[in-house]
Amino acid sequence: MGVLDGRVVVVTGAGRGLGRAHALLLAAEGASVLVNDLGTTPDGAGGDGDPASEVVDEIVAAGGSAVANRDDVADWAGAESVVAAAVSAFGDLDVVVNNAGFLRDHAIVSMSEED
Repeated sequence: MGVLDGRVVVVTGAGRGLGRAHALLLAAEGASVLVNDLGTTPDGAGGDGDPASEVVDEIVAAGGSAVANRDDVADWAGAESVVAAAVSAFGDLDVVVNNAGFLRDHAIVSMSEED
């Protein structure tokens, strides 16, 4: 029995790195996890397979409950879609781990507002 049995968690940027580790640990503790990842490369350029589904496969293989999601949480509509997907899949939402982000290797003084 895990400390998160019956809880529903969204982890953004969960296809690799820290987000993946968060999703796997939360699932191991009993949470149902919506694994959100765009499937882009770490710098945000182009597609890089479907890492969200790969993490879901790992969770399910270990006996957990998870669904993949590729919505973009960079705007309100995408974030709303992620919440709606979690509620649709699991009936509730208890926790959001907002881990999504891209590496922009720039000094802050030379970054654009968009960056």
